[in-house]
Amino acid sequence: MTLGPLMLDIEGPELTAEDRDLLVHPLIGGVILFSRNYQDPDQLQILTDDIHSLRNPALLVTVDQEGGRVQRFRKDLTNLPAAHLVGRQSDLDRKQGLLLAESCGWVMAAELRACGVDLSFAPVLDLDWGLSEVIGDRSFHSDPNRVAELAGAYMRGMKSAGMAAVAKHWPGHGAVSGDSHLALPRDRREYADILEDIIPFQKLADRGLAGVMTAHVVYPRMDLIPASFSRYWIDDELRGKLQFNGVVFSDDLSMKGAAGLGGLPDRARASLAAGADMVLLCNDRHGAIGVVEELSVYDNPVSALRLTRLHGQNCAARDELVASERWQEANAMISSTENKPGLSLDA
Repeated sequence: MTLGPLMLDIEGPELTAEDRDLLVHPLIGGVILFSRNYQDPDQLQILTDDIHSLRNPALLVTVDQEGGRVQRFRKDLTNLPAAHLVGRQSDLDRKQGLLLAESCGWVMAAELRACGVDLSFAPVLDLDWGLSEVIGDRSFHSDPNRVAELAGAYMRGMKSAGMAAVAKHWPGHGAVSGDSHLALPRDRREYADILEDIIPFQKLADRGLAGVMTAHVVYPRMDLIPASFSRYWIDDELRGKLQFNGVVFSDDLSMKGAAGLGGLPDRARASLAAGADMVLLCNDRHGAIGVVEELSVYDNPVSALRLTRLHGQNCAARDELVASERWQEANAMISSTENKPGLSLDA
């Protein structure tokens, strides 16, 4: 059995009978976890072992563990700083900023790998244009080259901990004020202006970026449908011009920004037809079951091969990790940065 193109969520900290029945369906390829699925590292390890044991190859186990306000697992794990704080540090001291970015990527990934999580959807490559509240302090910087530099260091840290990087949100969510969780934002800029947002994606793609998550944003100068469903943005721009050969994930298809494409089955079909390898279906179990029932047969060997490359690699046991000199030094750096005068966030 290969990994299917659908990623689902689960309700609680352990698998239910319904979860088990659904996750063995051939259309399923992964599970995304949320705060409701986490109690502590030991519980998380049991849960990920349980999920991985259901299939061969094992389902991908994922989470959003960026840091700052987007960190699903907190108890007994490092309190990671928001990306904007890392960018502020780089403004004061470029070398220290890069070291902090790499340390954050490594700690985040090493702690998750020690608990059996395959990947976190990170880093965020969106530019801070001062417009998007949903992005805001999740962005490293307003300078695309600085974002690429810091995100590259973050990705390097993740890789050394055995985790692939999945950058978001292609081709850039930072220049719109709307929140795609609640509405469909429109970025009305010309293509020449959007090229600035693409710079970090291009630079990380050149360095072997393993995955990209698309944005539920319309860029009407180029295409009248959101990027998550756009063959222009996925096939022509990302695959064609950037020569990106990694995995393309859609953002959550249950978000309001995706509602204009019809019901969940229609959205899933549209995103996959546009070139996505895997689509996310979160917080709507009834709708997810409908997609599984209506999508029926789906076979894309290239996507299946890409997805298997995202499984987590080497990892240390948690006790060994927290006793290591690298973990202790990285935590000291993160704690020192958060407490340093002049670096605290306004909100």
